[in-house]
Amino acid sequence: MNLTAFRHPHRLGDNGSVERVVRASGVILAAGLSSRFGSPKQQAVLGDRTMLEHVVAAARASGLAPVIAVVPPGFEPPDGAVGVVNDRPAHGLSRSLHLGIGAVPVDAEAAVILLGDQPTVADATIEALIDASAGARPVVATRAEGRIGPPVLLRREAFGLVEQATGDEGLASILARRPDLVAYLDVAAHAPDVDTPEDLERLGVPSEPGPGG
Repeated sequence: MNLTAFRHPHRLGDNGSVERVVRASGVILAAGLSSRFGSPKQQAVLGDRTMLEHVVAAARASGLAPVIAVVPPGFEPPDGAVGVVNDRPAHGLSRSLHLGIGAVPVDAEAAVILLGDQPTVADATIEALIDASAGARPVVATRAEGRIGPPVLLRREAFGLVEQATGDEGLASILARRPDLVAYLDVAAHAPDVDTPEDLERLGVPSEPGPGG
């Protein structure tokens, strides 16, 4: 697969000037055990795509490259994503974080962390994170009603924060302890997590098995 950027690293600003775009990779955490869902969430369908395919599409549309999907053993990542296998998904979210960040190419300046069970994440939100990443602080986190949630952008100098995650801990609690490193992108609401079939139905389309389900 071609791992070159899907978006040119420069673009025209509103005043016609040339603006530099941060080269960012996408890291989608999608290796959970789906214990509450009752079947692999990665294969659950929303509309005409699986949930994971929705997140990959948003990542690609926002210019992230490569898009890395951390998946459980035996799971084939969708087209457009590079698969990284979490061989011990029971060890929690932190292991997927470690593996995903470890797979980011050395020439990427940043990584955007996304969740595979948030199929309604907007590419416009990801683009806004990238646009906000040139500031003084090395982390840009989306925030809704005062609460941090994914997606979150880490510039390379902040990748070491991931090493602090253990068990099923994500980035939110780590960033809450280091507000000096974080710039915030305020959004009206975070994309909802899909933990159960009822969560998926609330998004408007009933759950059904995806390919191989």
